[in-house]
Amino acid sequence: MQNKLAILIPEGTYHVYNRANGSERIFLTEENYRFFMEKFKLYIQPVAEVYCYCLMPNHFHFLLRIKAMKVVTAVIDPDGNNSTTMENLISKQFSKLFSSYTQAFNKQTGRKGSLFMKNFKRKRVMFDSYFRNLVYYIHHNPLESRLCLELEDYPYSSYNEIINSKVDFVLKDELISYFVDLENFKNFHQKGKGDTESLALEI
Repeated sequence: MQNKLAILIPEGTYHVYNRANGSERIFLTEENYRFFMEKFKLYIQPVAEVYCYCLMPNHFHFLLRIKAMKVVTAVIDPDGNNSTTMENLISKQFSKLFSSYTQAFNKQTGRKGSLFMKNFKRKRVMFDSYFRNLVYYIHHNPLESRLCLELEDYPYSSYNEIINSKVDFVLKDELISYFVDLENFKNFHQKGKGDTESLALEI
């Protein structure tokens, strides 16, 4: 089984995910989803590029690639004053995301304490077949949880964004290339392909 706390390195591709503590939800309103993505773009987009994503009521998934070291360093430590490791510098960006969102969520709901599980999970993606199955798995989360009847109906994932050419920040062209073209991308999602059972067991 893959390490769920894999070291984040520049130019590495990862499945990054986390969930709420216990049975809580991390998204209660449409504004919560919007605010989380706003903070994600603020803290994570400068150091990583996103292939696909899905936000669920009590957890989230991102398939992303860390940017090159010179890009990450220029964003996080432009003056070269930080002696910590690159892994810690990148992980700190995720910590800022979770902390910022949690503070706003707690203020909104009147709760206290941590909202997310302590250590966010990240798995290195090394093979094309695993990459494709992850894309399928991530996009099918809402269907599996019966939050929608069709993939196109769920508003908080990248699937609709990709097939309708309303790309916000995902690497659409590069993602589609793993499936040859857009039509094959759609077919892969619609025909039930992908080894999602083993992925679910790992997660």
